[in-house]
Amino acid sequence: MRYSHSLVALLCVPSALGLAIEADHHEGPRPFSGFNAFNGKKSATKVVLTNDDGWAVSQIRSEYYALKKAGYEVVLSAPSENMSGTGSSSATPGVLTQPCEFNTCPIGSPAEGHEPSDPYINYVNSYPVDSVRYGINTLSPKLLKSKPDLVFSGTNMGNNIGFYVLYSGTVGAASEAAIEGIPSIAFSGNSSAQVSYTTLSNHTLQSTIDAEIYTKLSLKFLDQLLDNPSPILPRNISLNVNYPATAHCNAENTKFVFTRVYASTNATDVHTCGSSILPDETTVVFSPGCFATVSVFDATTKNDVNASTQAWVLKKLQPMLSCFKL
Repeated sequence: MRYSHSLVALLCVPSALGLAIEADHHEGPRPFSGFNAFNGKKSATKVVLTNDDGWAVSQIRSEYYALKKAGYEVVLSAPSENMSGTGSSSATPGVLTQPCEFNTCPIGSPAEGHEPSDPYINYVNSYPVDSVRYGINTLSPKLLKSKPDLVFSGTNMGNNIGFYVLYSGTVGAASEAAIEGIPSIAFSGNSSAQVSYTTLSNHTLQSTIDAEIYTKLSLKFLDQLLDNPSPILPRNISLNVNYPATAHCNAENTKFVFTRVYASTNATDVHTCGSSILPDETTVVFSPGCFATVSVFDATTKNDVNASTQAWVLKKLQPMLSCFKL
């Protein structure tokens, strides 16, 4: 399924695009047992960056440049256009029958391609799941010389909370990465706009302000997650992180809260903040105050995990977490 949207700006002259077709054969999933080993050094962290909103939106480009500036090795592999709400759908990428979003590549472009000026910024003409597979199995081995250490999915334009995780392409891509043996995080934000990355140069635009806030919060989160040399995440486990609206919240006053995806009154979660039932992310994100939620979910079912798995992740993130009270 393709989503229609206005073509905002002609970013490249079609005849000058020179978009590359990647001919490498996809490798199979990395052997994986238990946990991913990781040396904890940010400068050595290899990241595949993806989303479901498309390769040319301002949010993903903001993150790409910020991750590189922070010392991460990054390759961007995202859908050629907005593929929101497609969950874990998958299809063989094909030649473009309509332009990439914001006219960033013309009809007839190959199934996979990259920015003429930067081979690390790539599109895939298919779903988020296919984009992340291409990043993991083709682009990262080719450009970063190995499979990635981590997949960063998002930040999505709009929250993915509660049952919405079942339909989210952002969560779908993160789930696929975890199933393929790569630790992953799905990031989503309440305030954002489907605008071209060319708008990032205007720092007075609300869309640019939002992108910068969510990018700073995500880098802060990664700093904590990767702060020690232990494995990043357990097998087949991913994290769902949701940010509040930016009307009164920013990267400095937003607090991270450990949550569950689905509300429950009888769950047996990890004991923290005086309770063995975690608050659900919907309640926390839409409450008064500035709270970002962190939920641990099973990538194969997109359901909450058991208390022992929650506890393992909680221990890694504890220094940055706050308690939530209504």
